[in-house]
Amino acid sequence: MHAIVLAAGAGSRLRDVTPVKPLLSLRGRPLIQHVLGALAAGGATSATVVVGYRADEVADAARGAGLPLTIRHNPVWDSTPNGVSVLAATEDVTGPTLLSMADHLLGPGLVAAVIAGAKGGVSLGVDRRLGHRWVDEEDVTRVRTRDGRIEAIGKRLLVYDCYDTGLFVVRPALFEALAALSAPSLSEGVALLARAGQAHAIDIGDQAWLDIDDARAQTLAEAEWDWR
Repeated sequence: MHAIVLAAGAGSRLRDVTPVKPLLSLRGRPLIQHVLGALAAGGATSATVVVGYRADEVADAARGAGLPLTIRHNPVWDSTPNGVSVLAATEDVTGPTLLSMADHLLGPGLVAAVIAGAKGGVSLGVDRRLGHRWVDEEDVTRVRTRDGRIEAIGKRLLVYDCYDTGLFVVRPALFEALAALSAPSLSEGVALLARAGQAHAIDIGDQAWLDIDDARAQTLAEAEWDWR
């Protein structure tokens, strides 16, 4: 199982804590190494890391995770949606592939559950624990589902029943959907597949995940994440 990790952005909301979000030190290791380690523990055997901001530093840190890596560069990371970073890894996807963000701590059990539950098109791990205090309700991507399929996804959904955990299993269909958009964001690509009935929701139950997007989340990670 190959994995893609998006690590191209500047991470401005965490700038007062660290100048480069994937390099944020948690328990003596950069955040991106924790992400890659969780993907490996859950079933990934290799990974592509898409870099942009401070690309060489992020790539060097990623190599320290010990997972066989391919580095892809998004030269327009600062002026385009995150779907462009996804498209930078197109040639690395020939079948089911994990897709994660570089700023999401993931429990290995979550990774394994998403791999096991994946179906055709695109599959997303979703958290139905609405109101969970680890989640930033104002910033999280919201998801509305029906009968195991995604109906809608976006940060401004008013009617939703779960959260986007940032962990997907993707197939070439997602890349085809993104390539058809003029300014592709990942959520828009998923929404396009959802309208075709090809976007699936995988309930993660009580598996752990935490979006390290601001100082509050960093504090939660240090104090409450299970680092064993």
